[in-house]
Amino acid sequence: MSTVRSTTPGRGRPQNRQSPSEFTELAQIIRGSGLLRRRYGYYWTKLIAAPLVLAGCIVGFVIIGDTWWQLFTAAVLAIVFTQIAFLGHDAAHRQIFVSGRWNDWISLILGDLLVGMSYGWWQHKHTRHHANPNKLGSDPDIELPVIAVTPESALIQRNRVSAWLRAHQGLFFFPILLFEGVSLHASGIRRVATPGHLDRRWVEIGFMAVRIGGFLTLVFLVLSPGIAFVFLAVQLGLFGFYMGISFAPNHKGMPVVPRDVTLDFLRRQVAMSRNIQGSRFLDAAMGGLNYQIEHHLFPSMPRPHLRRAAPLIAAYCREHGVPYTQTRLFASYVIVTRYINRVGLGERDVFSCPLVDQRSHLTAAV
Repeated sequence: MSTVRSTTPGRGRPQNRQSPSEFTELAQIIRGSGLLRRRYGYYWTKLIAAPLVLAGCIVGFVIIGDTWWQLFTAAVLAIVFTQIAFLGHDAAHRQIFVSGRWNDWISLILGDLLVGMSYGWWQHKHTRHHANPNKLGSDPDIELPVIAVTPESALIQRNRVSAWLRAHQGLFFFPILLFEGVSLHASGIRRVATPGHLDRRWVEIGFMAVRIGGFLTLVFLVLSPGIAFVFLAVQLGLFGFYMGISFAPNHKGMPVVPRDVTLDFLRRQVAMSRNIQGSRFLDAAMGGLNYQIEHHLFPSMPRPHLRRAAPLIAAYCREHGVPYTQTRLFASYVIVTRYINRVGLGERDVFSCPLVDQRSHLTAAV
């Protein structure tokens, strides 16, 4: 198992902890390195390949016919849908085109029409997360309905069963991810059907109706009811699990920021995020989400540039005393599981924020 490596300030070294120019300086370095320029060849290849691969899977599904071997097709589709969702994530962050309108429409086509997830719902939720990662009361990704990821949410226990589940939640975290696919689709449907402002609501409704209704119709036309239900369970379960294990290492188990604490942009994004080290295969498998620090600092940076940007940003953070955390994939899962277990057992200060601790020590010293 790999150990976690985090660049932290050296002892006795004077640090300007709140310099507003630090991120501006870093942005100039990144821009000067050409890491924010568009990668049209890379993305057009993926945009053309995604629907072709999906179409090939559908044709193969029809040809194979009514057999239990279709469960392998379900697993392949789960991977394909997740990879398409990653590409939609890139478009939503304006990584593909300069035009916001083009990125929006690509996100709608990839997310709503091909995957069946609401782009409008995801955009609203994900924007709040990027603004304040791991901050209580601001980040929706730490306000989960089943798993408690903060000591505050662990105190909410409705009955004995709930209390027991919370105390053992680390054991259930990864199995629960099998239901994430259903949750993502259901949240999107609820968002487009709920009154309130939503850009291109009828486009989303139309795209999702074609995707979900058409896919269900195809499955039950080709497969007998028993196989069809198992096929859908496998496809949705593996899709949700793949999505979950790709996003889980990014912030869970990292410091949680109290409601009343304000951090500068550089530290707010870097200290609350975790990178996953690995090969280019891991980059592809995780859709670039393994470079979470770089992605949070520069959301519009094209995915293929994240790997090149990482050592530059790590060196800059080390120079300026900003904690920069990276570890291996399975080590991150161990960290996440242990953290969630400790939260469920009722520990109040599971992981305190080092920036808040340092500020408290400085105040006490004065």
